[in-house]
Parts: sequence; C-alpha cells; structure tokens
Amino acid sequence: MKTTIMKTNLKFLAIVASFGLFFQSCSNDDDHSTESSAPEITSFEYGEGSTHETGQVAYKGSDIHLEAEITAESTVSSITISIHAHDLELAEGEEEWEFEEVFTDASYLVINPTFHEHVDVPTNIPSGEYHIELLVTDELGNSTEVEGYIQILDVITLSDFSVDSSVARGDDFHAEFMIHAVHGIHNITVDIHAHDLPVADGEVAWDYEAEFLEGYHEETEVEFHQHIDVPATAPVGEYHVIFTVQDEDGNTKEYETHIDITE
Repeated sequence: MKTTIMKTNLKFLAIVASFGLFFQSCSNDDDHSTESSAPEITSFEYGEGSTHETGQVAYKGSDIHLEAEITAESTVSSITISIHAHDLELAEGEEEWEFEEVFTDASYLVINPTFHEHVDVPTNIPSGEYHIELLVTDELGNSTEVEGYIQILDVITLSDFSVDSSVARGDDFHAEFMIHAVHGIHNITVDIHAHDLPVADGEVAWDYEAEFLEGYHEETEVEFHQHIDVPATAPVGEYHVIFTVQDEDGNTKEYETHIDITE
C-alpha cells in the first residue's frame, strides 16, 4: 500500500516538474521575443544642399544635404549628426569647425522615420576632407552609427597663376589664372596701387582699378587672361596688385601679389 502511494506521489511530482519546465520555457521564449534589434540605417546620402547632390561634396557658405532611411523595431529617441576634420591647415582668417546636433523632432520619434536635414557650412573654415557621422538611438537604448567623408570646398577657386613680376613703364604686363566658380562669375576686378612712392618731375602717381566682364560674366570655369598697360609717367617702384573674383551669390576670392615698375 505504501509502495503504491509512493509511486503515485512520484508521478505527481514528475508531472508538476514537467509543467514547471514548460512554463519556464514559455517564459524564456516570451523574454526573447521582447528583445529589440538595433535600428538599421540605409540609403545614407549627403552632398551639396542647394541641388540635393549626393556626390559627397559641399561648399563653404552653402549647406550640406543629409538624408537617410531608418528601420527601427522600437521608437527612435534621437538622431545625432557629427561633422569634424582632422589637422586641416588653417589659412589667415580661418577657424576650425566642428558640428554636432541632436535631432528630436516629433517626425523622427517614430518607428521607421526618414531623416532629412540641411546643415549650414561656415565661410571661414579650411577646405578639405571632413568626417561625418550619423547616430540613431531607440527608446530601449539600442543604437547604430554610420560614417563617411565629405569634401568641403571653396565656392570660388583660383589656380595656375602666371603674373609678371616686373614691367618697364610705358609697357604692359601679362596676368593669367584659372577660375572655377560654382555659382558663376559676376565680375573680376583688378586693383593696382603703390604706397608713398616719390613722384619725380614728369611723373604722375598711378593707381589702377578696372572691372572685367566680357568673356567672364556667368562663366563657371574660365581662364582670366589680360595685358595691362602701365603709363610711361608712372613712378618707379613696387606696386601692390589685387585680383578679386565675385560670384553671382556675392562670394569673393582674392589673390594678391606685387609687381616692380622699372625705368
């Protein structure tokens, strides 16, 4: 009789243990099912803002267009953009630029948002390669980051200079250089002047300023090529020469040099 009761109790305990394992297994499955994957970032594109380019190039004084598709199982809590450079050489008047902003607009705090923003680029930063990062975090703390590089360039670039370093008065001097202006050239001015040169008998102080439009206005890439006459009465000495290119948006770029006027 005792043996029969013992066997019955053992069967009951085994059944209870089986149910316990079953419910524990279901509980584990439920816990696993509540885990959320980190957000996915696809189609991350960036480039010149005014034309929504995706060529990973932007221009100083303009903006950067940024766009990405985000797939998230949980609601997104923030999207962060960071932009910075490494050891770019600073020219006179330039400053280092680092950008970081956390976006928490209501349109982004959802599942599967589309990110679309424009970031202004300062005019007084060095040209070169900048590191760009996009970080997406969901409300469970999961995060995903993608990164890339963007070239930030001047809207006006001057290169390949060939300017005479001296000229005899009464003759002309030659000046040429290449111009690349993203927004088109408005005008080119040349300013030539001296500082406190003595004026001898028969000489006349000479300052020169001229605007050049023909062949240059509205062009985006062109060679500036001119011969500038120097009066025979100009005092001998060193003159300061400034070439200024202005684009259709009002941006300017200067090149400065000196020329010696001789007998």
